[in-house]
Amino acid sequence: MFQKKKTAMIKSARDQKNDDLKSPKAGQLELIYYTDPLCCWSWAMEPQLRKLRYIFRNQICLRHCMGGLVPDWKNYNDEINSVNRPLQLGPVWMHAAQISGMPMQSSIWMQDPPRSSYPPCIAVKAVFLQSETLGESYLRLLREAIMLNGKNIANNSVLLEVAEILSKQRFDFDLSTFEDDIKNGNGLESFRKDLQEVKMKSIIRFPSLIMKNAEGKALIMTGYRPFEVLLNAAEKLTGCQHTDPKIDIDKYKAYWQGLTAREAEVANNVID
Repeated sequence: MFQKKKTAMIKSARDQKNDDLKSPKAGQLELIYYTDPLCCWSWAMEPQLRKLRYIFRNQICLRHCMGGLVPDWKNYNDEINSVNRPLQLGPVWMHAAQISGMPMQSSIWMQDPPRSSYPPCIAVKAVFLQSETLGESYLRLLREAIMLNGKNIANNSVLLEVAEILSKQRFDFDLSTFEDDIKNGNGLESFRKDLQEVKMKSIIRFPSLIMKNAEGKALIMTGYRPFEVLLNAAEKLTGCQHTDPKIDIDKYKAYWQGLTAREAEVANNVID
């Protein structure tokens, strides 16, 4: 894996683009991303989604909505994958890793299974209260913590550890405010609003993407999708055709402040 820089003390180009694009205008696109820190298929689709956002980086504004994939294991039942207890998620993650090429520590479901995805969802929303780009960075770090390093992100100690990593990377992240928003319920309240939206939009699988253009035309895509499917949808809604140029991997890595090997491969069409 390409490692993240540990001293990213200024805003990246991606941060500035997200700040500039708050709502879609002509030729632009709004993405609403329904996801969850424990969702293996969301992690699996990171290479495609990152590439899409890079190619359309002057045209896409993105909003994350946390889905609360696993409230707890007492009442959890995934009929599609026949999962109702933690141990059964291991094979699902192994399958997602095989299909996508993204690394996943599936053994966590045998060794130290997360009790719920609600704690990381709440933590993510607490960071999003500070800014969209900070929230996205924290979500990525959480995913790396569990998918690459096998850490149980349902544990408060891990959530704080990851927040401390973010505070070293980003001067604009306030660790004390994050801790306050966890304790005072602000993060929970923000997460509750996401759960209400998920219910209202009848989102039952993750990841799900709603793409909407300035004219209000929208497409919804549910589940893991190849890059070409995402690209075709974006081109249809924006009316812009994008060639698929060879991407300078150093610039791409700097833009995202870190990549997996698979993300580098997808960026340059080594594997699709």
